[in-house]
Amino acid sequence: MEWSACTDEYEKLVIRMSSPRVVIDNAVFPTATLVQVDSVRRHGILLDAVQILTDMNLSIKKAYISSDGKWFMDVFHVTDPKGNKLTDESVIRYLEQSLGRIHFGGTNCSNGLTALELTGTDRVGLLSEVFAVLAELQCDVVEAKVWTHNGRIASLIYVRDCNSGSIIDDCQRINRIEARLRNVLKGDNDIRSAKTSVSMSVMHTERRLHQMMFADRDYERTPILKFTCDTPVVTVQNWAERGYSVVNVQCKDRTKLLFDVVCNLTDMEYVVFHATIYTTREQAYLEFYIRHRDGTPISSEAERQRVIQCLRAAVERRASEGVRLELCTADKQGLLAEVMRTFRENGLNVTRAEISTEGDMAVNVFYVTDAIGKPADFDIIESVRQKIGPSNLQVKELPLICQHKAEREGEAVGVGGAVLSLGSLVRRNLYNLGLIKSCS
Repeated sequence: MEWSACTDEYEKLVIRMSSPRVVIDNAVFPTATLVQVDSVRRHGILLDAVQILTDMNLSIKKAYISSDGKWFMDVFHVTDPKGNKLTDESVIRYLEQSLGRIHFGGTNCSNGLTALELTGTDRVGLLSEVFAVLAELQCDVVEAKVWTHNGRIASLIYVRDCNSGSIIDDCQRINRIEARLRNVLKGDNDIRSAKTSVSMSVMHTERRLHQMMFADRDYERTPILKFTCDTPVVTVQNWAERGYSVVNVQCKDRTKLLFDVVCNLTDMEYVVFHATIYTTREQAYLEFYIRHRDGTPISSEAERQRVIQCLRAAVERRASEGVRLELCTADKQGLLAEVMRTFRENGLNVTRAEISTEGDMAVNVFYVTDAIGKPADFDIIESVRQKIGPSNLQVKELPLICQHKAEREGEAVGVGGAVLSLGSLVRRNLYNLGLIKSCS
């Protein structure tokens, strides 16, 4: 008992010393809530902090990160989805508690659902076939997320048995589900790269989708047709004096952008030592000072190009292409198969989807284009709405219209200047901390 008591006290001391110090302050800035996190540094802790903020649907307007030595110091300027400060005390308390536990990481557990992972070549009507197979095999889709990029598709689908509502864990049934889905993904020309897998563990869906597409090497592929003009600008340079590789990302601002970039840097085994994130009304400027986990910077041109490709892909995977449609209706067996079949029969391609259920209601979001990726014809969308139910399927967001080439070139010049100023800000911060001799 004496040793046990001693061990308990020691563990309590370790927990107290390791637990992050979290400060949430609304008095510092007039338009954003300041969130500051100080903690012992470990690989992935920045991603964990950003993940908590984005999972709470908070917008990160600015951020300053520093983690030289053994300590992690991070400052975020955040707002709620409407652009206001955080004023709800329950939200602030939950945020503080969640950030206070990030040093210990997360754990995977079961949520009573079976997770299906699918990757392969995207094509019009593929999701219609996938959900038709699941309906035929008596699989009730509870949640799902689908991303497409560069002609590839990745999907994480959570299902349960239609009859019992329980997890599907029978090995023979799982093998049958995997085989049928693999055949659908293969189609006529994807014999080798189509992949399916099954898991009983809960995982962070969006991080897993990034990992799946990274493993599928979507960043190396070139789309047959591309109609978007919002291509992110990514540069990578080495700062030899300090032994860092400096990564700049310039693109249109959107929700969860910082998460997507940090997620990919972390999964590529890079450590972010310093970073400055700045957003305007429409644009985002991100600068990271990184090294490998062994402390070395990027060492070859091939690696530099790979980082550029991967970060471009990280930004583009979640970029909204097409018309946003929201479906809210009573859930029923085979609902998704019916909806997707209607899309396919009318020549609509789903580029991204978020499937969820709330009680007895299905709440789904689809981004759709025509068969070759151009904006869908609104007469066709209206026809689809009439077939599914105009009160159930709503048009919520239209695709962005590309700016003129001259305007884009002018923006590119301004963006470059902004990044240079961010670099000087980070160097000044390092100078003030005594980490470099000059901030010039």
